[in-house]
Amino acid sequence: MDRERGHEDSGHLQLRAWLRLLTCANLIEARVRNGLRETWNITLPRFDVLSQLHRAGEDGLTMGELSRAMMVSAGNVTGLIDALAGEGLVKRATSAADRRQSRVRLSPTGRKEFEAMLPEHERWIDEAFASLDPADLKRLLDLLAKLKRSAGAARNAKKAAA
Repeated sequence: MDRERGHEDSGHLQLRAWLRLLTCANLIEARVRNGLRETWNITLPRFDVLSQLHRAGEDGLTMGELSRAMMVSAGNVTGLIDALAGEGLVKRATSAADRRQSRVRLSPTGRKEFEAMLPEHERWIDEAFASLDPADLKRLLDLLAKLKRSAGAARNAKKAAA
């Protein structure tokens, strides 16, 4: 950065934007992690599994679908599902379409417990974004969508070059 003239090259701006984005995500995630642990004694990864299954509805998800949705390995998901099934929060069933696969869905208890967490979780997120008005949020969403497309294109270009 040329401090005398107040100029920054785009690389430094990109790095600063990345670091700011990462810092914001880490701050919000820490709040949610702490809240989940203190309020319901549940980890964020377990909450994320319950959330994905809640969104999937009665059909549930295969283990592969769940690992892709969470962007983690199948091994990570298996351990989480085993623990949640042991607590009666999720159920496994053989897929009618492919008997080699099992589908995982929330149990009635899991659905009830997850839905009880939602209002508090939403409040934590609302608090994190409290200083942004609706126009700010719309602009942020637009910019993040543009960044997501750019990052995806960069990743795909790297894969194509390999």
